Amino acid sequence: MKTLLLLSIFALGGLATALPGDCQKQSSCTATTAAAEGKTIIDTAVAAGNFGTLATALDAAGLIETLKGKGPFTVFAPTDEAFAQLPEGTVETLLRPENKALLTSILTFHVVPGDVIAEEVVKLSHAVTVNGQRVDIRFDDKAKEVRINGAKVTTADIRCSNGTIHVIDKVIMPSTKNLVETAIQAGGFDSLATAVRAAGLAEALTGEQPLTVFAPTDEAFAQLPEGTVEALLEPENRDKLVAILQHHVVAGRVFSDQALKAGEAVTLQGGRLSIGLEEGVAYVNGAKLVATDVQASNGVIHVIDRVLLPE
Repeated sequence: MKTLLLLSIFALGGLATALPGDCQKQSSCTATTAAAEGKTIIDTAVAAGNFGTLATALDAAGLIETLKGKGPFTVFAPTDEAFAQLPEGTVETLLRPENKALLTSILTFHVVPGDVIAEEVVKLSHAVTVNGQRVDIRFDDKAKEVRINGAKVTTADIRCSNGTIHVIDKVIMPSTKNLVETAIQAGGFDSLATAVRAAGLAEALTGEQPLTVFAPTDEAFAQLPEGTVEALLEPENRDKLVAILQHHVVAGRVFSDQALKAGEAVTLQGGRLSIGLEEGVAYVNGAKLVATDVQASNGVIHVIDRVLLPE
């Protein structure tokens, strides 16, 4: 993943956030950089003394050796105080062996591939994490601070031998619901959920393989000619139903900006979707995108106002 995608992440408001050329003028910047010199991300965090819970969690998830590796990595590191803000019992529950997968998902949501420092901050609004999901970035120029999914970056540019640490004041949580669960929770996708079950595609949409779904709403299905949905749900029409549903699914996580840049996508059905803007509104094969980048644990959902029919 190119480092350019990861810029605009880190705070300018707090401690040790000056650009390298200014470090000699600020004792906090010099101290922070020198403290981590020659040490890995893990060694640096342990030596700092206020990341004990993070270190314990990384060990329980089996990620210690990974973050001691070559990398480079950029870590949004929650302090012990940040973990203490979680509901009582949350940390203890996450540390149980049976919850290792969930813990790993949460921890990798705090890690971005590449080494990104404060001087590389630009006006981007998100970054893709090792977890696969994106974090939202909000830079307040007036306050000179950045928030990552609502967590404030309190210290930036703790340089390590295999990357950089940026300290945050909250634990940030990824989506833990799969594509089907996310759609059901959102509401307005009863017809889609019924069709997915009838087509036998529920397992595929709840698996680990990341997917992108252009999800028609109930209103979109209601626009089809009368009796169409009922006919498609008949067992003898299952192959046709499967083809239609697969025409709404693309392999991998494709976020809206990536889709618009590509201009097209190949669906699991084998057909092609044309994606573009018309008068500032995004469309896919003539269907309007009414909501985008709804994240799930195994992919992303873009809501559309029409059912896409393969040729």
